[in-house]
Amino acid sequence: MGNLTKLIALIDGSIYAQSVCDHAAWIATRGRMAVEVVHVLGRRDTTSVPVNLSGSIGLGARTALLEELVELDAQKAKLAHKRARIILDEARASLLEAGVGEVTTRLRNEDIVETVQTFEDGAEMVVIGKRGEAADFATLHLGSNLERVVRASHHPVLVASRTFRPINRLLIAFDGGVSAEKAVDYIAASPLFAGLECHLLRVGAATMEMNAQLEAAANRLRTVGIKTSAEILPGHADEVIAAAVEAGSADLLVMGAYGHSRIRNLIIGSTTTQMIQACKISVMLFR
Repeated sequence: MGNLTKLIALIDGSIYAQSVCDHAAWIATRGRMAVEVVHVLGRRDTTSVPVNLSGSIGLGARTALLEELVELDAQKAKLAHKRARIILDEARASLLEAGVGEVTTRLRNEDIVETVQTFEDGAEMVVIGKRGEAADFATLHLGSNLERVVRASHHPVLVASRTFRPINRLLIAFDGGVSAEKAVDYIAASPLFAGLECHLLRVGAATMEMNAQLEAAANRLRTVGIKTSAEILPGHADEVIAAAVEAGSADLLVMGAYGHSRIRNLIIGSTTTQMIQACKISVMLFR
């Protein structure tokens, strides 16, 4: 992939694929990165529903039926590969048209976590849609792979909302934890965020220590020319952050994947998961 750093864009056949490409293009063109577009074929893409062949079917009929199912699976796998190639080709064309200089495509037939671990070496970021093809849109559940990818990746993960909107202003949910500090350091050092505006939001009772920590983080960003404001608001983190996002003043929410509470998992009901579910904007997560 030349000497460029790269980002990994994970796409499937869901309506989020175009948004993932648009976000990847924004990052790649601003950050001078190459894009590796990856489509993972899950087992459900290439195999039929298991059929119980026990019971009163005669041996000959059972053998014939098994052979037919094997043939059907082969056809299904072939179609799944063909569809995946079309999805990847369209993504590549979209990224090149958006001005990305270097795009490669990968089709994998394995678990998505294995794929991330294989390709993230040398990558700077992973981009994934909020929900995948199998997600339950009626209940707005998150894609089942999202949580696993965030846990597995050692790099920032950008969770793309349904549609891309130009990113001019960041909202950083700053809780003083290691992940939040890492996010501030990354933003300060990356060409991606040059010229953007940033608002640091801390939720809780204001203390001198909290004020000092927040101001130090804000100054790190101001030092590199990022216009930064900061505030501490009382209340519950998920509600206060959601209200700030709803107010419409940010195009990207940045937060730690794990809270300061040392909970090492993304648990349904945690601030992180609630934010991703509730947000109409994209979310960048740091571990």
